[in-house]
Amino acid sequence: MSLLKQTIDSIKTTLNQEVFDAAKDRLLNQAKPPESLGVMEDISARLAAIKGTIDVKLTNKRIVVCASDHGVTEEGVSLFPAEVTPQMVLNFARGGASVNVIGNHAGAIVKAADIGVNYDFDQDLPIFHKKVRHGTANFTKERAMTRKEAIQSIEAGIEIVAELEAEAPVDLLGTGDMGIGNTTPSSAIIAAFSGIPVEKLTGRGTGIDDAALANKIAVIQKGLDLHKPDPADPLDILSKVGGLEIGALAGLVLGAAARGIPVICDGLISTAGALIACELAPAARQYLFASHKSVEVGHKYMHDRLGMEPLIDLRFRLGEGTGSAVCMELLDLSTRILADIKTFEEVGVTNI
Repeated sequence: MSLLKQTIDSIKTTLNQEVFDAAKDRLLNQAKPPESLGVMEDISARLAAIKGTIDVKLTNKRIVVCASDHGVTEEGVSLFPAEVTPQMVLNFARGGASVNVIGNHAGAIVKAADIGVNYDFDQDLPIFHKKVRHGTANFTKERAMTRKEAIQSIEAGIEIVAELEAEAPVDLLGTGDMGIGNTTPSSAIIAAFSGIPVEKLTGRGTGIDDAALANKIAVIQKGLDLHKPDPADPLDILSKVGGLEIGALAGLVLGAAARGIPVICDGLISTAGALIACELAPAARQYLFASHKSVEVGHKYMHDRLGMEPLIDLRFRLGEGTGSAVCMELLDLSTRILADIKTFEEVGVTNI
């Protein structure tokens, strides 16, 4: 049995209903108006059901930033050159990137993963070395990767979760991305699944102008017309118009869900990975939290397809896992709301 199939088969189809019901009952009987803390109460009850306890402790938080290059950058879809990808991976490893700073504040350990960067890193560099190939092919000319490579990229993410768990049990996992040009395959993925016109799903990425945006839309449409990815086959979509880091992000979600770990997905690219994961294994959705609403227009359509509401809107469009890092603090706080706010009975309030 393949690692991918074994992982999917290991994901529980339902969470702990008894604990979920106990959490909802406690929330309704706390010394405050019922449901007055809104979404935070929903988060806390779902975390309790995932963890099997009212008193959830999110002590070991990890953020994995999956990185890869994209052949489609040859088509002028990004403001920045592909050489930036390895430079940013080095920055993650040295602790100097945005996600390092925000993650550190949230109490999370951040580590990058090379899934398909077109550069050979020193094997001593403190990252996950999981390279499948040196970047995808230009999907306007040929499929981005083979189906076998797509599976390898997903399994790389699954392996990373296993390696993290071997160090210490992970309480909360955040996903992030790095890869110049990767909003293009991400937009192609949601277009392939949804059938929504490409122009409605495609944003400016690193900040391209109107002419470059028109070109980006045309590039995505060309890839879709050439390959005709099957909306009923997530691996077909990933292999034809996706990205290696997107596959690994899907693997992180699947690997976390199989191990009962809640996972927060970041922006457009991380959510593309989460979408692939949940199309492969719908039960993984129970373990998934959407961090924020990106200014990338396709992000909303991904959330709609997943049936998820993002927790915050700070006009982020960076990626890296920055939204995941910010929302780790919200999830942490939600656990205290459930466990520590006293009920009317506990504080001796009667006649309520």
